[in-house]
Amino acid sequence: MIFGLLKKKNHNRAIVDRQYATLTSLARAPFFYSDLDVPDTVMGRYEMLSIVMILFFRRTAKSGVSGQELAQEIVDAFFQDIDHSIRELGIGDQGVPKRMKKLAGMFYGRLESYAAALEAGDSEALAAALQRNIHPDRQAAPDMRGLADWMMKAEAALAVVSEDEISRGAAVLPQPGT
Repeated sequence: MIFGLLKKKNHNRAIVDRQYATLTSLARAPFFYSDLDVPDTVMGRYEMLSIVMILFFRRTAKSGVSGQELAQEIVDAFFQDIDHSIRELGIGDQGVPKRMKKLAGMFYGRLESYAAALEAGDSEALAAALQRNIHPDRQAAPDMRGLADWMMKAEAALAVVSEDEISRGAAVLPQPGT
């Protein structure tokens, strides 16, 4: 019995790796940083990766059990990646848990605020939330409507992704600027 569970997990590894690579590659698309006013910094990249993960997580929340399991494994991979990145930045073992807790709190806070705006179809509220989160220290932060519009478009595109594509790790979000 336990070997069956381990085998399923190993089978999912390739699917998780493929889907995670697709999502992270999209989050690194230069257009977000050059044209949509996301800062090309460690935190700006965290914000974009969070946005892409949130969109995927929202889509798979409507999936069957296998899609939800896949989503959880991808979110786990996301946080493992963040943990690894924090360590690469030179944060010592003592400081990593505290930073991870803060970043996880930020992620789930963003999930709630973006989800509320996406559910309501309110791109203005989404743009305002993006502005607060991506540019928290700037009074005259850039307008984030372009990114909000892309998120609305991406969510609509994900809504029509089949369960088969989700289960194979083949979900693709639209490229920004297209």
